[in-house]
Amino acid sequence: MTYTGAVKVGGPADVHELRDLMITKIAVGPMDNNAYVLRCRATDEQLLVDAANDAHTLLGSIGDDSITSVVTTHRHPDHWQALAEVVAATGARTYAGREDAEGIPVPTDVLLDDGDHISVGHVRLTARHLVGHTPGSVALVYDDPHGHPHVFTGDCLFPGGLGNTRKDPEAFAALYRDVTTKLFDVLPDETWVYPGHGDDTSLGAERPHLEEWRARGW
Repeated sequence: MTYTGAVKVGGPADVHELRDLMITKIAVGPMDNNAYVLRCRATDEQLLVDAANDAHTLLGSIGDDSITSVVTTHRHPDHWQALAEVVAATGARTYAGREDAEGIPVPTDVLLDDGDHISVGHVRLTARHLVGHTPGSVALVYDDPHGHPHVFTGDCLFPGGLGNTRKDPEAFAALYRDVTTKLFDVLPDETWVYPGHGDDTSLGAERPHLEEWRARGW
């Protein structure tokens, strides 16, 4: 079946099958958070992006192969409600942005800085530090050698705009700068975007609106 990225809490997951990586998208919790299980197709090693809520559902999607790591994209509580339970059940190593780790109540094993790499089997992800939504938000970029890039943006980029910067002009300017220079300026239009809430998008779909976002300030 064709992957759409449209998922609902209580509904089925959607699976994006790439040549080297399988991406399972699940919606959980009262804030309709997205969580993503990434599986290396060569080794079956798995990584979870955001143990947001509903550990039972997340562990069901993870399955018997478990996970070796879990990345928390940022410190806001709706993105780590199930983290302690998932880590207790799987023994996974925890990753988070250096500047956000102190705001996550589960100890972070690996502090991420801009440009750091995370491996899931033979697949390599690159962390991009995006300041503004929180001080230590991270996006994860998978540069698929067989196709276009894929980026997991947490709450920094959505269809239609950037993440919430609480009407703080400095925070918005920082997030706009980082998303522009670290994502739009270096990745092609075909780049698939997997956000922390809601439907997927692409950089090409959002690129024409960058100046509009800058002018409106949110």
